Amino acid sequence: MLGVWGLLTILLMGLLALHYVMLLWKYKQYPPGPFPLPLVGSLWQTGVALSPDSLLKCAKQYGKIFTIWVMHHPVVVLSGFQAVRDALINHSEELADRALTRFLIDALNRKGLAFANGLSWKQHRRFGMATMRNLGMGKKGMEHQIQEEARRLVELFAQIKGQQFEPPLLITNAVASVISVASFGYRLPPEDKMFQELIAASDYFEKFAVSLFHAIYNLFPWLMKHLPGPHKKAFSCMNKGVLYVVEEIQKHKENQNLHEPQDFIDFYLIQIEKSKGDPTSTFSDENLAQCILDLLVAGTETTSSTLQWALLLMVAYPDIQEKVYREIEDVFGLSHSICYHDRKKLPYTNAVIHEVQRAKYILPVGIPRRSTKAMNLFGFHIPKKTLIVTDLNSALLDPKRWQEPGEFNPSHFLDMEGNFVAREEFLPFGAGARICLGEQMAKMELFLFFTNLVRAFRFQLPEGVKKPNQEPVVGVAMHPHPYKLCAVPRNQLS
Repeated sequence: MLGVWGLLTILLMGLLALHYVMLLWKYKQYPPGPFPLPLVGSLWQTGVALSPDSLLKCAKQYGKIFTIWVMHHPVVVLSGFQAVRDALINHSEELADRALTRFLIDALNRKGLAFANGLSWKQHRRFGMATMRNLGMGKKGMEHQIQEEARRLVELFAQIKGQQFEPPLLITNAVASVISVASFGYRLPPEDKMFQELIAASDYFEKFAVSLFHAIYNLFPWLMKHLPGPHKKAFSCMNKGVLYVVEEIQKHKENQNLHEPQDFIDFYLIQIEKSKGDPTSTFSDENLAQCILDLLVAGTETTSSTLQWALLLMVAYPDIQEKVYREIEDVFGLSHSICYHDRKKLPYTNAVIHEVQRAKYILPVGIPRRSTKAMNLFGFHIPKKTLIVTDLNSALLDPKRWQEPGEFNPSHFLDMEGNFVAREEFLPFGAGARICLGEQMAKMELFLFFTNLVRAFRFQLPEGVKKPNQEPVVGVAMHPHPYKLCAVPRNQLS
């Protein structure tokens, strides 16, 4: 007699076998890719974390469109500039939805700008674009705020007097202060306790998003909700951020009639009033709180990481750093205040900034999408609700489009006469319906922060350090390993 446990074991093995047969049947219907094994899918070949290297290796073997199986879930990956651009531009509507994990659904409640879908996303996207224009994205209003923050950052670097220090925290605080002006209407001082807690909570939430516990939560959400663990702290971090923003919303409500709209919260509260009585409206205080958190996280992490890479690369390539400084000095001297429009007068500097974004792109892969309907991609039938990754990193490293994709080479953005050349392959902000909402603001920040810093300081390695580590720390964003440098004031060198 087998007994109860024996029968249960046979039943379980039979279900697993049936499940695997169904997986093999599905495998033939999707684009080619690493062969899936029971339970683990294709992860035996790609690794648990889908890194840029693992995806590029798969693309070399399987082509510009391939499928990776995460357990029994298919993830279609598009690799290389042509495939990525075609998907984002020509299939923009079909790929408008974000792919959401169970944890993100529970944490964000399908609200905000970054991970909303459907009607809510469409309404908030349209509102967000209009509000960013009203706040002066790409215009003098926001430019003045960035220039002021760049000036403060230069002063903080100068106070260190050429001694070695770690720049990431100062850079992060400066960038976060810019987005706080757009969100709240005023600058959050870095020493503010609540500001520090908000940045720390955001950092923890991002680290949890790429952790093993995130994957476990998505597998057993009904169980994990009742168990202790890092997911509890991640939820706590999100709640702390929401409560902080809710307090700011209440302050804005109390002063709403005292001034013209000055920031994102002001414009949103006006929109809520306009939408009263509209049964299709998705504008609410809860959605507003999540929108502000999205702006703070996305507007800080990406630009801050890129600036950290920029300074590290200037240390690694001192000849390029010196050429940037000479161009700025030759064009403006030491007294002229640099504005965003001046990028047209600084082709080499502009090329260097673009090359930093290309060579050290800060996302491991594009944020996953979910097909809103069945579609045809490069001859393959893709069912509705399929997870699709448009690998932006592969477009920025496409050997068919870049002369030296693996090297840091500003000439990628210069013609034979040294003029700046915009490249259609340059897609760090994405493309199509989900293109980055803060693209213009980020471009302005990168240019003004970078030029002001290189103009004021020569960046070099501390004594005894021979070579900077250019390998990224792979997480939600790919930022540099912790590093120290010396910012030697230029006026001490002359």
